[in-house]
Amino acid sequence: MSNISEIVEIPRGDAKVEKPDYFVEKDGMIFAGTHLIVDLWKATGLNDKELIESTLTECVHVSGATLLHFHIHQFEPNGLSGVAVLAESHISFHSWPDKGYMALDIFMCGKTEPHKCIPLLKKAFQPETVQINEIKRGILT
Repeated sequence: MSNISEIVEIPRGDAKVEKPDYFVEKDGMIFAGTHLIVDLWKATGLNDKELIESTLTECVHVSGATLLHFHIHQFEPNGLSGVAVLAESHISFHSWPDKGYMALDIFMCGKTEPHKCIPLLKKAFQPETVQINEIKRGILT
């Protein structure tokens, strides 16, 4: 089994850590960004390409991010997969309309506010259940 990861020692304690561009300083931590893993269950509109694109584009704007490119692929007989490439990272999704399920990754760095996407997703897709996991990516301190 090959070792594909490398452990990097991060300075702690009194060592001053320089914050790289677009890194976040929040709650006493410095990190690359916030990654929200969002699951929508018993949701509607999951095969509606225009609804998904307009909702995720609105998410980009309300969170303070910058949209660079948006691509959606439609599957047959149903389901969509896509990504909004942002200057501050990305929003990606995959939908299973027959299951009422949509999986989204919302990863943003800098001064963006990815949590502002959640009310828009709830309003657009009317899920019965929303599961959110938050991960701080690239933690320096």
